[in-house]
Amino acid sequence: MQSRGRVIAKLLGAALCAGAFVIQMAALDTVHAQNREPARSEVSSTKLATLISTLRAKAKTLEGSTGMRQGFQSFLSAHQLAPDSINYSDYVLVRLLFEATRDAGFWNLHWAITDQPPNSDRIWSQWQGVKRPSVLTSTATAECDELSALYAFLVERAGVKGVGLFWPAANHTVAVWTVRPSGGAPIRVVVPTSQIFLDETDFFDTKKFNPWSQKTIYEYTRRDVPDSFELPKPLFDFFLEQVDKYAGATDLTLQQMRYLREGVFLRTWTPEHAALAALKSARSLPAGSSEDLAALQHFAQDLRSESAR
Repeated sequence: MQSRGRVIAKLLGAALCAGAFVIQMAALDTVHAQNREPARSEVSSTKLATLISTLRAKAKTLEGSTGMRQGFQSFLSAHQLAPDSINYSDYVLVRLLFEATRDAGFWNLHWAITDQPPNSDRIWSQWQGVKRPSVLTSTATAECDELSALYAFLVERAGVKGVGLFWPAANHTVAVWTVRPSGGAPIRVVVPTSQIFLDETDFFDTKKFNPWSQKTIYEYTRRDVPDSFELPKPLFDFFLEQVDKYAGATDLTLQQMRYLREGVFLRTWTPEHAALAALKSARSLPAGSSEDLAALQHFAQDLRSESAR
């Protein structure tokens, strides 16, 4: 898409100019080295039920993060809602799973035409074969309807209701979360699980698609895999580590990393150029942006570590 190309070209230009400050960034890397690597999972079970319960626990710890608090405030302002009119914990889970499962999100899923049914069965099948996940490659390939079904399925299993599939065009699918604020009319929130037909400025709750153009959004209740489904331990740990590294960052930082990650998947970016672009962004952050700074540093370090192997 043209918008995707503009972003990649813009970020690549930034990366190529970044060499002049690599030495300065090394000092910044050292200062924050103690916070680079989240502790590896001590969870012995790798069943879906365990993944869900662990994600719910992590979501509680993320409620105080900058990314979640800013995102929630923007959401309330956009819909003119009082803070206590919707459940903040639900919002955190919904946003967390969006950033994890979207195309080129931090669980490293990637969009491609697959001609598969609108469920997540094939994603889970691909995940079963991932024995050594890498930040340089996707964990599974799926089309927009599969990604949206995966998102809706996981949100429902995590205990949040009202997420279903929406077809803004005959050849495109996204998810929609129907929120029912206390004392107010229902709100349909577009959850763009890919950037198809969207620009880099379109995030969670984008207004580019009108979700009311579809008469009914049916809640996705299909059980794509059972709670007893087991993921490979390296992939299970990778998913949780990625949450620790990135889920507290702000929309802008997560969106930038999404485009960088996609560029690496498509090989329009080298891992080093993507790392340099991330570090340049880290250098320009305002004071107090600790979650964004940590996320960008993790991203750069992981790209360099994997490409050096």
